[in-house]
Amino acid sequence: MAKRKRIWNKEKYHRYLSEGRGQGTASEYKPWIYIHDFSSNGSVSRVKGMTTGRIHHLLSNQELWYFYLLDWSEKTMDIREQFPLLELEETIEIADSLGIRYPYDRKSGFPYVLTSDFLITTGQGTVARSVKLAKDLDNPRVCEKLEIERQYWKRKGIEWHLVTENQISRAKARNIEWLFSGSPLEELICGDEKRNQSMEYFLYLYGDGKIRFPDMLREVEQNFDLKAGTGICIFKALVIHRKIILEMEKPIDLSEPREKDGLWSRKSM
Repeated sequence: MAKRKRIWNKEKYHRYLSEGRGQGTASEYKPWIYIHDFSSNGSVSRVKGMTTGRIHHLLSNQELWYFYLLDWSEKTMDIREQFPLLELEETIEIADSLGIRYPYDRKSGFPYVLTSDFLITTGQGTVARSVKLAKDLDNPRVCEKLEIERQYWKRKGIEWHLVTENQISRAKARNIEWLFSGSPLEELICGDEKRNQSMEYFLYLYGDGKIRFPDMLREVEQNFDLKAGTGICIFKALVIHRKIILEMEKPIDLSEPREKDGLWSRKSM
């Protein structure tokens, strides 16, 4: 984990509150921790979410991979990362009751605000998740902080679970990352009519199952006078919008033969 750049104290705590950190939902939510609050260790990320439409701040590769899975799920309604446990008196009391030393800043003596990596809203309610490397669980101090967090959410009646890399599908996360890489289709094809027509035509060709994928890309680009490379963006958009269904648990290989009824489905545009 990256190191904190500045001292933590009461003044900074109140500044975070006045900035609205840890408050709001969906596109209006502000995480308690931003990646610029730390000296980068190369594993922090800023990613625009499909579910919320805002930039998310992820502090490790494991958080990034898990975020992709959450953002892809059709069950997810909101994702709030770096969610603070703001009731300091309660979290300190929980620590005391467990015989755990609560974390304080060594210089200022002010208590840190613990955070959960994700607070997730679905149609069934809200759940909290913490993401850690399995090897980190060998550290007793890490486990103590996780226990404070677990007890906090238990008191709130909110389900909490720990997630390690063993529960994260890296192949699926990589696939999702690839689908959202590059320019959005809206930037490459101006106008809803032309964009929809090109997507419908791609589906027609894709559904045939006999045309080679590279030929399909060229056919769509030439037929609609599109720049080279736009065809693959059309394909990505169709997968993102569930017009083309892929097996996301294994690496996407566009050179593989397609089974017409198994790897795609067509819905009205």
